[in-house]
Amino acid sequence: MVDEARAFALTAHGDQRYGARPYAFHLDAVAELLSPYGADAQVIGYLHDVVEDTTVSEFDIRQRFGELIADCVGLLTDSPGSSRAERKAATYARLALVNGVTELALVVKAADRLANVRSCVADQRHRLWEVYRQEHPAFRRAAYRRGLCEPLWTELDALLRAPARPAGSEPPTTHGTTSADR
Repeated sequence: MVDEARAFALTAHGDQRYGARPYAFHLDAVAELLSPYGADAQVIGYLHDVVEDTTVSEFDIRQRFGELIADCVGLLTDSPGSSRAERKAATYARLALVNGVTELALVVKAADRLANVRSCVADQRHRLWEVYRQEHPAFRRAAYRRGLCEPLWTELDALLRAPARPAGSEPPTTHGTTSADR
């Protein structure tokens, strides 16, 4: 089902770009981070942006991939809002209430955020890195669950604790890159 989700997501995203790269680069990076967490996590990783960024509906996901996958994708889809801060605040409030089997969505969200922060560091996108750094306390309060995906959080926390780098300076070393999310 992982290959099916990848093909479905790439078709849905079409020629969308994630920064300067094809969208597949970001989705593959997220799915790679999720490989230790199982096939369902990877499927959700490939599908995490399709409802938010394409014409695919949560109903479409439910019909094709089942209840758990659709519920998790729904949790990962940003709430409407007039600004990033408004959208993220609503989304984080929803994530803070997640428990049980849909906590898998929180693993995917941590992997997505880590892939985005890695990309900011590797591509020296300092302003976006700073946005993630400022959002991190609220994001962590909403999405972190002790023992759920500690390696993802350990790296994410470390990357966002690093001091901001002036433009043109050497970024810290990371494992791989992706383009950043909105």
